[in-house]
Amino acid sequence: MLVKVFSGAIVGINSITVTIEVNILVGAKFIIVGLPDIAVKESQQRVDSALRCIGYKIPGKRTIINMAPANVRKEGSAYDLAFAIGILAADEHLSTDSLKDFVFMGELSLDGTLRPVKGILPIAINAQESGFKNIIVPIVNANEASLVSGINVFGCRNLKQVLGFFNNEISLKPTKYVGKKISYLSYNDFKDVKGQQNVKRAMEIAACGGHNILLVGSPGSGKTMLAKCMPGILPPLTREESLETTKIHSVAGNLTSFGHLITERPFRAPHHTISEVALIGGGMYPRPGEISLANNGVLFLDELPEFKRSTLEVLRQPLEERRIIVSRARFTVQYPANFMLIASMNPCPCGYYTHPTRECICSPGAIIRYLSKISGPLLDRIDMHIEVIPVEIDKMTSDNEAESSSCIRERVLIARNIQLQRFKNAKGIYCNAQMTTNMLRSYCSLNKSCISLLKLAMTKFGLSARTYTRIIKLSRTIADLSGNKEISEEHIAEAIGYRCLDRQTWGN
Repeated sequence: MLVKVFSGAIVGINSITVTIEVNILVGAKFIIVGLPDIAVKESQQRVDSALRCIGYKIPGKRTIINMAPANVRKEGSAYDLAFAIGILAADEHLSTDSLKDFVFMGELSLDGTLRPVKGILPIAINAQESGFKNIIVPIVNANEASLVSGINVFGCRNLKQVLGFFNNEISLKPTKYVGKKISYLSYNDFKDVKGQQNVKRAMEIAACGGHNILLVGSPGSGKTMLAKCMPGILPPLTREESLETTKIHSVAGNLTSFGHLITERPFRAPHHTISEVALIGGGMYPRPGEISLANNGVLFLDELPEFKRSTLEVLRQPLEERRIIVSRARFTVQYPANFMLIASMNPCPCGYYTHPTRECICSPGAIIRYLSKISGPLLDRIDMHIEVIPVEIDKMTSDNEAESSSCIRERVLIARNIQLQRFKNAKGIYCNAQMTTNMLRSYCSLNKSCISLLKLAMTKFGLSARTYTRIIKLSRTIADLSGNKEISEEHIAEAIGYRCLDRQTWGN
């Protein structure tokens, strides 16, 4: 008897429907076709053991399982449940009338227990969009799948429970999503950072406009602590951003066992030994890299020159296009990479070139070699270059409490709301750093004084055309933060000041 059941496969961070056709014929062989990987082929043993534990078994006949579409590689153990249901239906142990309305996902243990699988959220979204009414998943994945409205999510503990549900022996209630509220308590607070008012101002501007920022300073000057304060002043994720971020972490298998919707902006801080594939994603079995896991949040690269140069160079395209396309001989996948980059580094190998009291012991050649680890094209894509000076002892011991992250966040939210209104008709653009060239002409008109100031800076510092546009975007953010509709000379001057800390400044 030929039976069709439905499951899903992950492609990038999205899903496609997989039709699993099971046919039992005369013969004595078990065959799985449709481009399965080794884990899928091994499902025969798991399914056979699970069926025997509930009083059934794979028929001793020629059993053919086809996974369509056959040109998409099927990976992992998430198809076990669909195989078992298909085999039982084809062997006439359960009714096939309602199977067309269900999607099945789950890994089977040898005793029939359903184990959780990765990527349930995008699979549930695709199932709902494809017109399916129900999805059956392991109980651990049920809360995650229930994020999707318009589809009934049934969480089951084992294969016996699924079979009893289809044979009307037991009843199951659809899972309702149980979420949690956003909390900023886990982030560092700016009130704990003594001094550094100019750096805090720069980071506030970066948060307002979504700009990338480079912190350059001596060891112990507070670069890492300042970077870890950034998530606490960013606006909360919108519903669309939350779903996209949760999808990425679901595919990567990073969600907690409760499968909560991610409502806090990610903060990823990979070690400098990270490989290119781990940073951008891909691999034999494609999965998102760190830049995609930081999507809608912050990617913090501490000790930037310690990263391999080849690893850093792969950041060029994502910083411009805010996505990464991974192309291999057998597949091409696209991952979002809309992150804010915060990088930190020392000004020289010993770290004390710009220190106010300690003497640098590095030779000019050593400093040049150290700084040359960061290419000009990569630096050109970082909007703000900020020098972090060590805090004086008087300020460190002062009892004066600094401004808290919650106060700064209020100003950031006001500036972000201005930008949301500005870009309400532009799909996928919500902050100034994402503006296109056409938008610059529409929203960033400059008077003659501003243009003259920009020309002077371009000539004096030898800035590139990319830097020119980024200065304008930065000045637009400064104007929004000040509540001004027009960009003035003071906004341009401040923006230029954030771009003129370059290699020549450190090396002279």
